[in-house]
Amino acid sequence: MNAFNLIDEAWIPVRFPNGHRAELGIRDTLLRAKEITAIEDPSPLVVAALHRFLLALLYRAQDGPTDKEQARTLFREGLPRERITAYFDKWRERFWLFHEQWPFGQIPDFAPKEWRAWTALAAEFNADNAKVLFDHENVQAPDEILPSEAVRWLLAAQTFSVSCGKSELSHTKTAPSATGAMILPLGRNLQDTLLFALVPENRFTLSEDLPLWERNPETLESLRRGHSRSVQGIADRYTWRTRSIRLVPESSGGVRRLAFASGVDCDPGDSRDPMLGYRVDEKNGRLPIQFRERGLWRDFDSLLPDNPDDPKLSPQAIQHAIELTRRFPDRFPRVTLALGQVNDKAKIEFWRMERYELPQALAGDSNLRAEIRACLNRAEDTQKALWKACTSFARDVVSRGPRDPDKKDTRAFVDQMIPIPFYWSILEARFHDLLHAYTLDKSESEITLQWLEAVRDALTEGWEQHRASVSMGDAWAIRAMVKAEGPLRKELHTLNQEIANLKTAPQKEDA
Repeated sequence: MNAFNLIDEAWIPVRFPNGHRAELGIRDTLLRAKEITAIEDPSPLVVAALHRFLLALLYRAQDGPTDKEQARTLFREGLPRERITAYFDKWRERFWLFHEQWPFGQIPDFAPKEWRAWTALAAEFNADNAKVLFDHENVQAPDEILPSEAVRWLLAAQTFSVSCGKSELSHTKTAPSATGAMILPLGRNLQDTLLFALVPENRFTLSEDLPLWERNPETLESLRRGHSRSVQGIADRYTWRTRSIRLVPESSGGVRRLAFASGVDCDPGDSRDPMLGYRVDEKNGRLPIQFRERGLWRDFDSLLPDNPDDPKLSPQAIQHAIELTRRFPDRFPRVTLALGQVNDKAKIEFWRMERYELPQALAGDSNLRAEIRACLNRAEDTQKALWKACTSFARDVVSRGPRDPDKKDTRAFVDQMIPIPFYWSILEARFHDLLHAYTLDKSESEITLQWLEAVRDALTEGWEQHRASVSMGDAWAIRAMVKAEGPLRKELHTLNQEIANLKTAPQKEDA
């Protein structure tokens, strides 16, 4: 029996300009995209997966865009309703969530040795490697979830599953872009957001770029042998079958149990993901920018358009959005989302969604990337002085004398100290002020001055927090603190001199 067709059933969570929230089917989501403000879900992984799914649909429904001119036409005229409707009519049979021959995104004849709880789909609930705090779902007797929830988690699992060795089918690796920080410039409505990320794809590539639903499901025999192939294009990448899944519907129509195992192994080749930024590693070549504990904002310049000497590294979606809005400055993406996760092998450490302002100066000839990198480098340089002070304090407290303690002991002591994390937490908030300053068209010298003052304040406040914690300590700690302040005094003197020079520079120009 066929049930729950994704084209018509309500399952994509959206928000409208008046704040009203609803769930829509694929057809209504795309045809009403201009009326919708955004796709919203508590899970950043679901949000990213839904956008990539809709983008794959658009590539196929309109056979493009295949060049910049076609992309500009789409941006000017909007999504083609007739072509989208015709595509859904053609492929309607492949969008049933429950179907004997073509269940959406699933392997229809997969009967595992052990059926698993639906929580296997979601990093937020999966207890295979580590239980998430405040997750009280019992994987031995799971609650039932709605089909709308099941399909959202299914897409997220295919997009973000990471490699692990436990599978009754042949072991496969991580999803093509599962560990990268996905960048999504936000438009004034969902239509603009999708068009920003709909980066043109070569016409010959597009003809072979088949999404999951346009392919027949892989056979169990090929999956057991180890099914592997290369990425054929963007739609293929965005809908990759990372896991072999089969949902089991309850009599009520919901989902409680499923089959879950490895899927198709991916050879990404040299292809780029339009939503990822990259860095060049001397040993491993081009690698995606990832979330780290240190914070993505400290690598923010890598998400901005490339310098001429550093091509093909920034997210194509950002560059495409800037190019589309040159003639429509009122539609410039004011904000970009960064979505993704951090893993330690098969263990998910955390998932995250961050918002950043995009200065409209990016649309001009401003060397904004270099300016922001200079500000971030200045913060890194100042942090070195703080690290030296912390290391000096830790060494003297651990040794309590002239001996040199073990470096591991000193490092462990520094890691639990307050100043450095406090320094970066202050600057993270001030960095968003920095981005906002660019949107106000302040001069480079004004913005640099604002940032240097923020760095100085963060350095001072970070050490003051440490000073307060030590002031009531023993003589060894107080003596170590006073001795450690040498690098800080030197760095503060340098910062104050730079700030003074910037403040007096306009007076010299006027004179």
